[in-house]
Amino acid sequence: MVMGRVLLIGFDPVTIPEWDPAPVLAALARGHARFEEHGIEVDECLLAMEEIEGAEDVVVRALSAKDYACVVIGGGIRTHAPLLEFFEKLVNLVRVHAPRAAIAFNSNPEDSADAALRWLR
Repeated sequence: MVMGRVLLIGFDPVTIPEWDPAPVLAALARGHARFEEHGIEVDECLLAMEEIEGAEDVVVRALSAKDYACVVIGGGIRTHAPLLEFFEKLVNLVRVHAPRAAIAFNSNPEDSADAALRWLR
């Protein structure tokens, strides 16, 4: 049973300087498998760390592309104190461009489905 489409917004781990992206990419893959187990369609909006200033346009395009039941904003954006203002902008972009979507927060790439399920049930 499909419960609705989910959009994940987070950083593309390949673009994070001095960071091994392999564990995060593996966690993303396990997270996607969890969505599949629940019959939830999921799209990603992975943002390049070095292009954060222009990322709002990328997010608006992603939010406008499909009808999302839930938007999950990743912890890399939410918990990094220098990105507080950007995080606030993202929350408000979701409110404007996907007003019917629930907003959820994961603690890591693997529990994104659990975050979405809190609002899709």
